[in-house]
Amino acid sequence: MKKISTLNLAKSTAVVSGLIATLLAPPSFAADWPQWGGNNPGRNMYSPEKGLPSRIDPGHFKAGTEEVDMKTTKNVKFVVKLGSQSYGNTTVANGKIFVGTNNDSPRDKKHPGDRSILMCFDEKTGEFLWQLVVPKLAAGKVNDWENLGLFSSPNVNGNKVYLVTSRCEVLCLDANGMANGNDGPFKDEGKYVVKDVVIDKGKPTEHPAAAVEPGPKDADIIWRYDMLDELGVFPHNASNCSVLIVDDILYTSTSNGQDWTHSNVPSPLSPSLIALNKNTGELLAEDDAKIGPRIFHGLWSSPSTGKINGKQVIFFGGGDGFVYAFDAKPVKEGDTSLLKTLWKFDCNPPEYKKAKYPDANGPSEVIATPVIYKNRIYAAIGQDPEHGEGIGRIVCLDATKTGDITKSGLIWENRDIHRTMATVSIDPDNGLLFVNDFSGFVHCMDAETGKVYWTHDMKAHMWGSTLVADGKVYVGDEDGDFVVLASSKQKQILSKVNIDGKEMDGPNLGAPIYSTPVVANGVIYVASNTHLWAFGDTSRTGDEVPKVELKK
Repeated sequence: MKKISTLNLAKSTAVVSGLIATLLAPPSFAADWPQWGGNNPGRNMYSPEKGLPSRIDPGHFKAGTEEVDMKTTKNVKFVVKLGSQSYGNTTVANGKIFVGTNNDSPRDKKHPGDRSILMCFDEKTGEFLWQLVVPKLAAGKVNDWENLGLFSSPNVNGNKVYLVTSRCEVLCLDANGMANGNDGPFKDEGKYVVKDVVIDKGKPTEHPAAAVEPGPKDADIIWRYDMLDELGVFPHNASNCSVLIVDDILYTSTSNGQDWTHSNVPSPLSPSLIALNKNTGELLAEDDAKIGPRIFHGLWSSPSTGKINGKQVIFFGGGDGFVYAFDAKPVKEGDTSLLKTLWKFDCNPPEYKKAKYPDANGPSEVIATPVIYKNRIYAAIGQDPEHGEGIGRIVCLDATKTGDITKSGLIWENRDIHRTMATVSIDPDNGLLFVNDFSGFVHCMDAETGKVYWTHDMKAHMWGSTLVADGKVYVGDEDGDFVVLASSKQKQILSKVNIDGKEMDGPNLGAPIYSTPVVANGVIYVASNTHLWAFGDTSRTGDEVPKVELKK
């Protein structure tokens, strides 16, 4: 009989043990983040991914440059340069990263000046692949504020990319750009990108310019729906909306709003929410809620969806401070097809209406995206950051109700929250809800009851939302600080850093973080105003950090 050495036996035992451990270990989940809300059309800012870093070190810039010295970083996969203002939340799908910014760091000299930009990068390397260049509207800041860039978070559906541009259009793009040719019925990309604004008799007007031949680094537009021309809407300062797609129907806000007087809605009869054919851009329906005359300032919310009592329902935050539920199926009435209102809820209590908008003690619109979770809707009110801080309210609603549910649909509310633009994050592993407000406080609540467990003061204004993943809460603020908190009933800060590598709370603060962190395939993406950071656990060891208990 052949004798087995002790060394060989130990090796065999180790191999078998490793196989058993691998088989018994919980599966590692990884997925794209193809739209605002990831793979969840209910828009809950949550990901089931595991193994995400709780600590990162963004490193330092090379002297006199905007290039990061990667040797000084920890858990940083790559960093790419954006423009100077970046509000468009990142989406990641099919090996590509999409993010909105402006043109203050031009990628192509043939596209100079103030433009809104959608950039596309390779997911593995961060290599720049192509960009959509959007010229500014002639009306200027009243419709299209200078240098803001692109607000929309793209929706990647198959090999198509859908978004709302700063020109108040809905575009369908080829996810591969022009690299594989000019596809689809739209063939005027060369003319689209070169509209110039000139002063004609004291009035700014668009002036046709010579077409620019598109190249492989340019976007390929498949179809275009112009909401200005088709619907007569009047966007206030900026067009926005992260579009929603259900089967073959695309749902989007129209960005309708007030004019420069802040007292008049030029197009009160225009719809606030529309449905388009995702394959052709054909208008299929518009909402029946007649929100236009009651718009406080503008339309800022994005739609979400879920099935209620077996019916597909679209949820939408109105510019009048109401949350609406619409039947997703268009209904023909005369010459018009409508999205019929199933219910509505006034998020502004009577006490708030004693003051006039935009007073700090007055009513607000719904900027956040309503989140649907277990037949409940979670939504909060807020205003344009230019209006400053003020009173807010977050509500939890029974989504199964019908009619005006302002009195019958409220499950719980919290009025300690300030004005917010943030969409909530709900952790299904523990039932905790996280939401931040513009004043800079992160709130942890019980999603079922509304009970507040803790708040955390970021000490800076906050524009984006929280992201919950892997038992952690990721969030950034206007000072460029990036904080990772524990998703738990006890407040714990796992790490904090200034995203551009400068001293936390120091005098030389980094670029603001106006966007929301997202996670895709094991990587956390955070867009500051100037750079897109890809954070991943590059070592898989040594990521543990001391948990610092904070006082309430």
